[in-house]
Amino acid sequence: MTADLQAASDVLTRQDLLRYYRVMRTVREFEERLHIEFATGEIPGFVHLYAGEEAIAAGVCANLRDDDYIASTHRGHGHAIAKGCDVRGMMAEIYGKATGICRGKGGSMHIADLAVGMLGANGIVGGGPPLVCGVGLKARVTGTDQVAVSFTGDGGSNQGTFLESLNLAAVWNLPTIFVVENNGYAEATSPMFHQAGIEIAKRADGFGLPGAVVDGHDFFAVYEATREAVERARSGGGPSLIECKVLRYYGHFEGDQQTYRDPDEVPDARANKDCLLLFERRVTGDGLVGADELRAIDGEIATLIDEAVAEAKRAPEPALDAVLADVYVSY
Repeated sequence: MTADLQAASDVLTRQDLLRYYRVMRTVREFEERLHIEFATGEIPGFVHLYAGEEAIAAGVCANLRDDDYIASTHRGHGHAIAKGCDVRGMMAEIYGKATGICRGKGGSMHIADLAVGMLGANGIVGGGPPLVCGVGLKARVTGTDQVAVSFTGDGGSNQGTFLESLNLAAVWNLPTIFVVENNGYAEATSPMFHQAGIEIAKRADGFGLPGAVVDGHDFFAVYEATREAVERARSGGGPSLIECKVLRYYGHFEGDQQTYRDPDEVPDARANKDCLLLFERRVTGDGLVGADELRAIDGEIATLIDEAVAEAKRAPEPALDAVLADVYVSY
């Protein structure tokens, strides 16, 4: 048993392990099905898939309570599912239907559900970190022990908003965690063309914050790094930066021809680094759960996604007179 798995198994029950496998499997099936359905032309707008990065969303959100907050990116389906957003409502939202989680007006890049602390996916690159500074400040001022987490891509980590948020969180000692999902491509650009320095996590040193680099394919590595950061934030220790190195299985957006990638990169990652395979090998190899239990979950999730797609296709379009609803708020 490895150190990460040993540490995690000291606090995670068998039911916990099954729950987090279910989260990762749900995200994977959701994304793989969207890859197929988008090609039919029935889904409006842009779709950016998260497949391959599931261990990050699951490992981070496993440490959060329902009243904690997350702010996501344009690649936000995995974060939303891991934080507890309704899968059927998400599918309907992506189809632009009235039964969607944002009544069909948000689409793939703007899924939000404040009831579960999901502040929103965000089409603005680097838009999430300032949001978590806001809710982090609210938690500190009101005296709660809530924690706020932002997810940002490697390209987004070069935005001024990201660095300004690290500074502000450090100055105000906010209960915030900045997670960078470094999948190796800022849209289609290699880090050698846009990233100064070897590790994004090293930028934490300049603001006096703890910074960590973990394997983003490894649920247990992500879980342990986040557990430490969340405990620090809840106890008044302030913000942290976690860089998760990972590969995405699809292009920047659906339809991206990915001519910038080695054709062997994704097949190799699926065969040797896939987070679901790594998770299964470790928990079954150490006798923590049975392979038959994981297959049962696979079947349940397949049924759930089939039903979610069918319901989304049958659902009505938003009414025209609802266009301006929820746009303006009175105080």
